[in-house]
Amino acid sequence: MNAGQATVRLRMEGMGKRFGATVALEGVDLEVGRGEVLALVGENGAGKSTLMKVLSGAHPPDAGSIWLDGAPYAPANPLEARRAGVAMIYQELSLAPHLSVEDNILLGMEPHRAGWIRSAEVRARAREALQRLGHEEIPPERRVDRLPVAAQQLVEIARALAVGCRVLVLDEPTSSLAQADVDRLFALIRQLKSQGLAIVYISHFLDEVKRVADRIAVLRDGRKVADEPAGRMDIAAMVARMVGREVRDWYPRSARPVGDVILTITDLAGIEKPAAASLELRRGEVVGLAGLLGAGRTELLRCVFGLDAVRRGQVRVGMAGGLGSPMRRWAQGVGMLSEDRKQEGLALSMSIADNITLTRLEGLGGGGWIWPRRQASAAREWIRRLDIRCRDTGQKVAALSGGNQQKVALARLLHHDVDILLLDEPTRGIDVAAKAMVYRLIDQLAAGDPSQGRKARAVLMVSSYLPELLGVCDRIAVMCRGRLGPARRREDVDEHALILEATRLEAGEDTNRHGE
Repeated sequence: MNAGQATVRLRMEGMGKRFGATVALEGVDLEVGRGEVLALVGENGAGKSTLMKVLSGAHPPDAGSIWLDGAPYAPANPLEARRAGVAMIYQELSLAPHLSVEDNILLGMEPHRAGWIRSAEVRARAREALQRLGHEEIPPERRVDRLPVAAQQLVEIARALAVGCRVLVLDEPTSSLAQADVDRLFALIRQLKSQGLAIVYISHFLDEVKRVADRIAVLRDGRKVADEPAGRMDIAAMVARMVGREVRDWYPRSARPVGDVILTITDLAGIEKPAAASLELRRGEVVGLAGLLGAGRTELLRCVFGLDAVRRGQVRVGMAGGLGSPMRRWAQGVGMLSEDRKQEGLALSMSIADNITLTRLEGLGGGGWIWPRRQASAAREWIRRLDIRCRDTGQKVAALSGGNQQKVALARLLHHDVDILLLDEPTRGIDVAAKAMVYRLIDQLAAGDPSQGRKARAVLMVSSYLPELLGVCDRIAVMCRGRLGPARRREDVDEHALILEATRLEAGEDTNRHGE
């Protein structure tokens, strides 16, 4: 069903928005029908978030008009938009974690009389919203911070339904969900479609877009460049429209001569996770860690890097054994990219140059001083090589897009000249062009280039996106309940086998049954 066949629920015409000299939106038209899912895709900075913030009342438009069910719609703020039936659910959920489910669902719109909140009606309306989602099992009185991420997302959607949602915007809704939760979310989207909601779905996971959308609209540089039924646009065509050119070799694979073992993990156990992990990583190879959320993959990388305490086992870097601190690991040539770049991976209030050179200041000054010109020169080299889009080396990292922030975090590892890269969800939340750059960079690092004096590196990579692991890695190991299975060649596994291994292990089956 497309907007022409459906009754148009939302229409945006000629939307324009500027921030100073920057044109964020220029003449964008958009329609979504009742019972239709419109996928909105584009690179970071293409205008998706700005367009949806205009829709949700967070930004006033500079030009254009919006109609909701045929009536003019111009919200002054997000609360007014929500009362009109437009709800936006962001990638980072906006819940009050210390409050209960029912309090969150009716937050700001509590039924009251003479200044007193009618608690019985709050609970009844919360139960009704959860029932409409088919999730009556979520206790209305439970504190939100005691729920898993997937259930918290349901609470956000229930909050939208409780006030009469007509248009639901989902911004990267699957970025923190396991595959089973993604499947349940898509089933819920189909249910909400059947109830007549118009749904705008924003995602960088293009295979999911194809799976869930009726129609796909592509933004590039603040303009709409495509709007077609999902069946007429494959992933290659989507990417080409998003970046303005054809992207070849999505997962490049150069010749990677595998060298000596450079990292050995033996029966490693943390305080809680991992429970048991053994692995060998060789120079010139990329090894991926698959598994469900909470399996212990992040904890394994943190224990290897010295961020988390180790209860048992050994980590050997080259010939050096024993456990270590992050400072020791940096000195040994091991660098880590955290999945939470904003909280752990970057100093957002500091400049690009400071972030890139933070762990290695040798050669940038003398006598205990850093010479700004040398630091800026070193940073400019990585800005050029990684195509970091920025004003200059002094720009604060907080002002960059997610994809460019990720490039800065990677640049720090490369500036430090590490031999071993521990990458935790290196492409989470970045657009397709930035993903293609990361894939190309990982391939180049593993392959090396002796003619240019570039040694081959080793990469240990965590990703929840199985096509990414299968496309980038040489070997893949599945982790479940803190236990790491054997690493197998990518040619010997597929998505089905990896999911089956993880879910069978969840049921308590023996790791060895799934192939050495």
